[in-house]
Amino acid sequence: MRLVLASNNAKKLAELRALLADLPVDLVAQGALGIPEAEEPHRSFVENALAKARAAALASGGAALADDSGLVGDALGGLPGVDSAHIAPLPAEALASALASVDREARRAVQDAANNTWLLQRLAALPGQGGERHAAFVSTLVALRHADDPEPLIASGRWPGRIGLAARGRGGVGYDPLFVVDAGGTSAAELPAEEKNRLSHRGRAAVQLRELMRERWFA
Repeated sequence: MRLVLASNNAKKLAELRALLADLPVDLVAQGALGIPEAEEPHRSFVENALAKARAAALASGGAALADDSGLVGDALGGLPGVDSAHIAPLPAEALASALASVDREARRAVQDAANNTWLLQRLAALPGQGGERHAAFVSTLVALRHADDPEPLIASGRWPGRIGLAARGRGGVGYDPLFVVDAGGTSAAELPAEEKNRLSHRGRAAVQLRELMRERWFA
């Protein structure tokens, strides 16, 4: 079965391909089919994931999978939440650099750096909090057999941790360098890719989704 991923993120595509490798699906990015990215107007992960999956299924005429994910900070009332990827406005110089780059990953790196700075500044501004906070990465996966599928498969994964005082590690993306995953202070950016896939919010959601697909789609 061809399964269209409602994303053009190469790292997300590779991660989900690995996580769903034992299912009879061929996961392809929507960009490979000329499908544009859908709007994400909603304030919850599940609503945005469903909207993206339906748009990709409608455009492709078949099955689609969408992920909506982000960082939820306890002390910030759930922020950055669904705005995780673009919570920070870019300074003029950084914005010019991002717009000038034709490399999607380079543009994302500029935004990621701004987002991490925003997060540390917001946490530091809270009185008596010491710069560290409980937080979690959250991922919601939605899969549809077709655009009008009345029974979408919905799986959610949550990876609890805390926000460190400074970035650590060179791997990962987004908030990974700030997200502390254990008592020893290891960040998500310091984990090997295979270990991160096993522990991560998306990995946990994918385990649930695999079982739902086996039960409902491939039984």
